Amino acid sequence: MTTDLTARIARRLRARREQLGLSQDQLAERMGLKHRQTLTQIESGERRIQPNELVAAAQVLEVKPDYFTDPYQAAGEAAFSFRAQAVDEAELASFERIAGNWLATYRALCSPSFLKKALSLTERSSYEHAQLAGEQTARELKLGPRPALELQEALEREWGILVMYVDFPDAISGAASRIDGLQTILVNRNEPAGRRNYDLAHELFHILTWDSMPPAHVDGGNGRSGSKRVEQLANNFAAALLMPADAMRSAWTDLSESSIIERIVSMAEQFKVSAPAMKWRLENLCLLSKAELPQDAELLAAFRAAVRPDVRPAPFNLEFVRRMHTAVEEGVLSLRKATRILGTDTAGFAELCRSYGRQLTYDA
Repeated sequence: MTTDLTARIARRLRARREQLGLSQDQLAERMGLKHRQTLTQIESGERRIQPNELVAAAQVLEVKPDYFTDPYQAAGEAAFSFRAQAVDEAELASFERIAGNWLATYRALCSPSFLKKALSLTERSSYEHAQLAGEQTARELKLGPRPALELQEALEREWGILVMYVDFPDAISGAASRIDGLQTILVNRNEPAGRRNYDLAHELFHILTWDSMPPAHVDGGNGRSGSKRVEQLANNFAAALLMPADAMRSAWTDLSESSIIERIVSMAEQFKVSAPAMKWRLENLCLLSKAELPQDAELLAAFRAAVRPDVRPAPFNLEFVRRMHTAVEEGVLSLRKATRILGTDTAGFAELCRSYGRQLTYDA
């Protein structure tokens, strides 16, 4: 048994035990182990579990043995924070299991990264500090005056953060996730472009502050007071990252001959954000006074009339699909297993590969 497999079994055994609310004493007794210390050593990775012990653990914990060993399952390892107003709990649990397996599969097909970026912010940090952190992040990633255009690629290239566009259950706009060796941001690909970009920046805040401000499992801003403040900090960070102050002031001056609504709409299109987000940022930078702010309904109507229809991104992302395609073509991953992980059939997988310029030649 390899060191990686021993560590995987240890993590999943502990996670499943804790999920069922069992103590080490209880599980050790039900598995037929003579001493609790034996289970402690297994869960810490100090001792390899024996085949008969693995079978016993699976029976007690009500899972199949491959729950502990399959690298293409998350098996309780992935932690998620969803941005949603209201969502069915059963539907969310089902989606979380499926998404966790996507992330486990990607991790299994690439080299895990254990170097994580972090922001030194806490719940006590001011909104101004969150905005400053957003602008500093944009500069560090060299995103230029229109950060939304470069953000996804820069996060993956510079920091190893996986960004995937997926079909979420209704009412979910985005999610941040961590699994050992991988940080991921999931964005609802069916949202308008401006909302997608804002959700990406918002969830990035949660990735960068996960340890200092652990995000709620589901948060639409209606939870505990601390959770609300974390979401407000995330919004301030996202706004400053996507709409840097200097670039905003320059663009606002360039449009001085237009009406306020025309200026807001034009800038929203330039910075690839929603019109209400642009309006809020302009007020925050004191480029617009409260008395000058147009109503959202009027602003949105003008935005829809002026902006070209959005083209939603293909599912997942290029690197994820490339690795899945290569694994199937080289026989590392069976076509049947690949389609099961993605929740599609052979034709659907082939179409997904084609959407990223890849041809599936593997014969099922």
